[in-house]
Formats: sequence, structure tokens, C-alpha cells
Amino acid sequence: MTVCVFASSSSRIDKRYAEAAAELGSLFARARMNVIYGGGGIGLMGVMADAVIENNGSITGVIPSFMNDEGWGNPRINDMIVTTDMGDRKKNMFARADAVVALPGGIGTLEELTEAITLKQLGLFKGPIVILNTLNFYRSFIDFLGHMIDGNFLRREHKGMWVIADAPKDVIVALSNDMGWIDDPRKIAKI
Repeated sequence: MTVCVFASSSSRIDKRYAEAAAELGSLFARARMNVIYGGGGIGLMGVMADAVIENNGSITGVIPSFMNDEGWGNPRINDMIVTTDMGDRKKNMFARADAVVALPGGIGTLEELTEAITLKQLGLFKGPIVILNTLNFYRSFIDFLGHMIDGNFLRREHKGMWVIADAPKDVIVALSNDMGWIDDPRKIAKI
């Protein structure tokens, strides 16, 4: 299984987020799950990637050329794909992924996560989407998704598109136990 991971590039956050990212990277490696991520060398992206590497796991970075030119890539990544822009980066990552995992992050991570949910809603991505809710980071987002469902902006069935994991070990369990969602999501895409 190849897992696409979206995560923060900030290095100024509470160290408990980094501890969870490192634990998850180690668990990915031990579970023999391949990781594809944004290629960054700092923040949760860098911590998670370094943990995969240190545990002899398989990881691929995908970084836009402007970020690579700025030196933002993780120098420890041997398999680094350089794309023309952010859109190509995401397309490349989604095309290679069997699953998506979102760690805490900023607006870029949120945009990537919501695109994954949108693609799954339309049947363009079929794998599991797991949200790692370290320190209850995603509480407001999860509540907002519930608000969309309550207001009929999403169907109740759409709640089955994602899984919330409170700890790194729960991410691995969710990925391993995924039973799929629905065969033809487009049948319920229209509200």
C-alpha cells in the first residue's frame, strides 16, 4: 500500500505534534507501507519522513520546482520527484496513492485534505482517507463537516469517506481495516 501523507511544514509548533509524526513514520516503515509526501525537510513533513528513513521504510518526495530551488526539499530523500507546480505535485501524489493520511497542518494541508475528500465524493479517488487528530487539532474541521451534513450540504453517507484517528497506531489500524466506501459514489454525489 502506498500512503499519501499531507502535513505541516512549520517547525514552530508544539513538539507533541512532531512526536506523533515521528511515531507514525516509524509505524509506516514497520508496516511496510510505502509513503509519498510533499518532499519537505522541516516541520511534521520532515519529522515523519526522517522517521520512515530511520526505520528503513520506503518514501518518495514530490516537490514543485520553485520549492526545490529554494532548498525546501528533504536532503535525505533519495526518491525525489520535481514537478512544475503545486497542481502537478498533487496530481502526481494522488495518482500514486492507495490511501491518504492528513496530519495537522496549515492551509496547504487543509486544501489537500479537502481535495482528497472531494475526489472521493466524485469517485475519482477510492482509497481510505484518515485524519490524524493529534491533540484534537481537527476538532473544528470535524465539527464543520458535521455541520455540512446536518445542513444537507453533504449526505449522511458522505461521513463514511473519512476516518478520524486520535493516535498514530489508530492510523495504521484504519488503513489495514479499510473495507472501502461505496461502489459508485456518483450515485449519491448529487444532493
